[in-house]
Amino acid sequence: ADTVMIPIQCEYYALEGLSQLMGTIRNVKRNLNKDIDIEGVLLTMFDTRTNLSIQVADEVKKFYPKKVYKTVIPRNVRISEAPSFGEPIHVYDPHCKGTDSYMELAEEIINANKEVI
Repeated sequence: ADTVMIPIQCEYYALEGLSQLMGTIRNVKRNLNKDIDIEGVLLTMFDTRTNLSIQVADEVKKFYPKKVYKTVIPRNVRISEAPSFGEPIHVYDPHCKGTDSYMELAEEIINANKEVI
């Protein structure tokens, strides 16, 4: 693979994990695959009711302004339930906010990569 998509939960320890992951990607680029690049950073489990989600999203956007997807995946009970039923969210609940967000993300990625497709 030449690109990496990084999902990050909008929670405190995820920021530390992101920093470590970026170091790992730099090592891979230096030693194994000079062409690898970050395709995008996806904010997940975003909860508009909490200051922490907003602060984490702001920090990620500050450090990676051109890499963060516009689409944000919200904290959504239906997304959490779907794996326990062995189904992807768009099958488990095709009309929930989580499904809508993932469909929006798919469109964003396709539109950003039209020349490649």
